[in-house]
Formats: sequence, C-alpha cells, structure tokens
Amino acid sequence: MADGKKAELSFSQKAAAVIVSLGTEKASLLYQYMEPEELEQLTLEVARLGYLDAVQTEEVLSEFYQSCMTNKAVTEGGLEYARSVLEKAFGSQTASALLEKVTKSLKNREFAFLDKADVKSLYSALQNERPQTMALVLSYVDPDKAAGVIEQLPPERQVRVVEAIATMESASPTAIKIIEAEMERKFSSMMTTSNVKLGGIDYVAGIMNNLDRSSEKSIFDHLSVDNAELADEIRKRMFVFEDIVTMDDRSVQRVLRDCDPRDLVLALKTANNEVANKLFSNMSARTAETIRDDLEITTNVRMKDVEDAQQRIVGVIRDLEERNEIVILKGGKDDIIA
Repeated sequence: MADGKKAELSFSQKAAAVIVSLGTEKASLLYQYMEPEELEQLTLEVARLGYLDAVQTEEVLSEFYQSCMTNKAVTEGGLEYARSVLEKAFGSQTASALLEKVTKSLKNREFAFLDKADVKSLYSALQNERPQTMALVLSYVDPDKAAGVIEQLPPERQVRVVEAIATMESASPTAIKIIEAEMERKFSSMMTTSNVKLGGIDYVAGIMNNLDRSSEKSIFDHLSVDNAELADEIRKRMFVFEDIVTMDDRSVQRVLRDCDPRDLVLALKTANNEVANKLFSNMSARTAETIRDDLEITTNVRMKDVEDAQQRIVGVIRDLEERNEIVILKGGKDDIIA
C-alpha cells in the first residue's frame, strides 16, 4: 500500500490484514470454516494487500478483537449481558457503538418469507421435519406463530421441538443453507451471511406463554422427566415479579397469604409504582402499614437479596397456579369465568 495519506481500508482488506497478521498456521484454522467463494475473495485480497504499517495493523486487529468480543458476548448472554462485558472492556461509548452495529445486523437477518407464512402453512411444511429442523425454522418466527405450530404436534414431538429450541445457540451459514435446500419446495429462499442468535430459554419461554394450557402441561410433564433442570429454567423465565400487575386482585390476595412478609419488604425495595400499588391495594390496611414501616427502616440491601426475594414470591405464584388455586393470564388466550 502506498505511503502518504492512508486510504480507508475496505472490509475485505481488513479481513486480509487479519489473516496476514495471524500467520499461516492460525489462518488455516479459520479457512476451514469458510465457503469456497469466501476463500477465493480473501486469497485475492491477501495477494494484493501490499504493505501495512504497524499503526494500521494495530487498528485493524483492535477492531477485529472488539468484533469478536461483541459477537461472543451477544451469543452467550444477549444484548444486556454483552453491554456489561463491553463496557468493562472498552468503555460505555465504544460498547454502545459496537452494540448498535450488532442490533442493526440482527434486525436485518429476519427472513421476510416467514413473516408472510401463517400457522397453517408453517405446520403443513414442518410437521414431518426433524425436531432440530423445526427448531431452526421456528426460531425465526414470532412466538405466537411458533406456539400455533407446536400445539398441533403430538405430545412427544412437542417436547422434542421445545427442547431443541431451548438448547439452540447459533447456526452457521452452511447449516442454514442446508435447511434452505431442504425447504425450498415449501418456502421462498433463505439467505444469510453470518451466524445468527437463535432459540434459547427466553425464546422458548415466550412460546410456552402462548401455548394452550393442556399442551403446556403435557410438555412440562415430559420435559421434567427428560431434563428437569431445563424445565425449571423455562418456568422461571415464563413469569417474572413485574408480571404481578397482570394478575386479578383475588389471585394477588391469595398469593400474599403465602408470602413471607420479609420477602415482600425486600421485593418492594426496587419494585415500580405499578407493582407496589397492586400489592398494597390487596393487603389489609394494617399489613400495608407494617410493610411500609419496614421499608423505611430497611436500608443497605444487596441487589441479590432483593432478586432472591422476588424469585421466592414468583415461586409461590407458580406453586399456587400448579395447584389451580390462582389463574395467570398468558398470551391473551385465557377466558376467565367469574
């Protein structure tokens, strides 16, 4: 590369610079994951890269390192987890810039043809596919559509598909291209260029929230036998402390009877006004006054203690629902008869 004013490197040139800096042995490991056309383009860029000074090389490698850390953090724990990791590593400004790129990239990866597919056509196309294939395709649609497909499957198949979605992390471009080839008779073409975050516990919890209760119970009954830890983790994500505001007053009153008053005090330390009002309005005047007094004198509380208390209250709610003593509205599918 000529001396003087440095021209901005293209994406391909930066990739070539990384390959050269890694050395032949490490570069060859990356080559194993590339498609033939990618290898050809990259090899051409390496051949004509020319000279890069130390400053340019360091800038490219720094950008590459940040990109790797960002993708790893997002894949492992989602955007909020990635933000905390990146802020510690690079500062809040750089972290925000990196996550903005990732967020835009994620939004651009949604497959348009799945937006147009209704539940009936999705089920018709997927009903005879392997659970892993179904999990991959359903990970690209809204939870209510995915729930509509899963509800129509036999109980054993429901469990296999839910488990496959929950344990899925990412899919390589090659894997998605294989699915594309298998599904091209049934859907419009799939296109993707990089690894995509798919499935996961939060996503499958969204699906379960949209399932009818008989399908939900059947899946949990079977999943608890096959993978009790996963079943419990999904349940934890299905209802959170803030969802108390969606409960009817009679159910909240029943929950409060089984809650430890100390847990209520801790849980309310960070509760928003809506949740606090929901709880206080369903207590007796004497109990509400006692809780408010305890809130004032309870200081220097660890966030972990607050979160644990909220989780114990959620546990009470889940236990009462399991015993059919309260009703939790989910996904707009429940009709309540007074």
